[in-house]
Amino acid sequence: MPRAWPLVELINVTKEYPGVRALSDVNFELRAGEVHVLFGENGAGKSTLISILAGAAEPTSGTIRMGDEVKSFQSVRGARAAGIGAVFQEFSLVPTMTVFENIFLGEEPGRGPFVDRRRMRARAVELFDRLGFSIDVDRRVATLSRAEQQMVEIAKALHADVRILILDEPTASLTERETQKLFAFIRRAKDGGMGIVYISHRIQEFSAVADRITVLRDGRVIGTVKVGDLSEPALIEMMTGRTVGELYPTIARRTDGEVVLAVRGLTGHEVRGVDFEARRGEVLGLAGLVGSGKSAALRAVVGLMPITGGTVALKGRDITGASTRAVLRAGVFYLPSDRKSEGLVLAASARDNIALSMIDSRKVRGLFGLRSPGAVMRHTSDIGVRVDLTEAYLGRVTSKLSGGNQQKVLFGKGFGEDRDLYIFDEPTVGVDVGTRSALYRLIKEIAEAGKAVVVISSDLPEVMSLSHRLLVFSNGRIAAEFDRDQIEEQAVLGAFFKYERQTA
Repeated sequence: MPRAWPLVELINVTKEYPGVRALSDVNFELRAGEVHVLFGENGAGKSTLISILAGAAEPTSGTIRMGDEVKSFQSVRGARAAGIGAVFQEFSLVPTMTVFENIFLGEEPGRGPFVDRRRMRARAVELFDRLGFSIDVDRRVATLSRAEQQMVEIAKALHADVRILILDEPTASLTERETQKLFAFIRRAKDGGMGIVYISHRIQEFSAVADRITVLRDGRVIGTVKVGDLSEPALIEMMTGRTVGELYPTIARRTDGEVVLAVRGLTGHEVRGVDFEARRGEVLGLAGLVGSGKSAALRAVVGLMPITGGTVALKGRDITGASTRAVLRAGVFYLPSDRKSEGLVLAASARDNIALSMIDSRKVRGLFGLRSPGAVMRHTSDIGVRVDLTEAYLGRVTSKLSGGNQQKVLFGKGFGEDRDLYIFDEPTVGVDVGTRSALYRLIKEIAEAGKAVVVISSDLPEVMSLSHRLLVFSNGRIAAEFDRDQIEEQAVLGAFFKYERQTA
């Protein structure tokens, strides 16, 4: 009986960079009509593996086989010509061009001496119909949300008629509804014989779409299992090489905590007259759909969005409409949801990023009040220990760090100065389970030190498990408030749509 060849197979693939072996003798295969998950901690080798598959990197040694042919890709274009398309976390779209122009960039169809824009537009509409997403193909990419840009990247891959699709953290920017639409497309693509390589840290997604899981650790394949063959804790242990304790720590709650932040009648972009308080020694959680107002409310508090009504008080002092600089200097730390565009200077080292948070601090001043390089070095090293970043990582350019280590740098900036209020917007987006556990322990440490903590998250298990009080936002308003012992998934989900239904 003839062999049923996999769509693509990596055989003993090794990838070395100066001083680093990113992959070591990796074997991996993808079959037609399957979703194969790559699972591992940040830095395990997942990105390197898919870069090789997609033609963005070449292996140092080993073989790539498609069917009975050995392949060698010198470029992404070469991989696409072989039927492999990739949607990376970092998008490759031109912001000033329209959706349909981006999809056909470099491959514009002609009609005589002219570009056939009508055909491009019609084909783009077809692709989004196939995806099940409604996007105006004449819009400029700069005006799209990150979720919409993700769909454009997928449409761009589909335009090339790929047989193999690589999806890197595809749901990180999607709402629950958009995620379900994406899953429906994935199932249709599987039924049509497409093979999909899927990278995600969200284990709960695997049972919805995946067939097999390959676990990577330190650049090596630990094993490949069928979905459902291992429990979630066993899969995490396989990924980390150690037993991960309780993922969500128990955070002690101060019952007599004073009010640090008092918001009354706050109105602005996506926010319609909300009232809430954050207290010392307490974690206040904010949940809701994307666009519900949960992030916009706190962005207004810290001066990143205009306030058109209501008041904001910090420790009894009115800061309504104050600049972001003034709010932060008053004792607030804000961790943004997009670390790359708002949280970090990617071209600077991890140490320099942390040092920026101490730019006005007296503790890094020396003689005559001048900034002391030695003091900066000592304090940033101390923070590195606290957030589990070694001296080697502190010295590296931030853009070269994994997503998990970048998030640790962002958390480290919160320890540069003593603050009264810590606001974490999507604190663990795009990081692995082991790093999540470490970041949750930092949140516990901050809250139990008597600071007021606000956690805004689209990850429902996360925000439900960390919160002492949970506010659910719906269509710009607070739809429900739950105390710790009242937090229950169905009740929380029901509140998500309370005001959505009234305005639908």
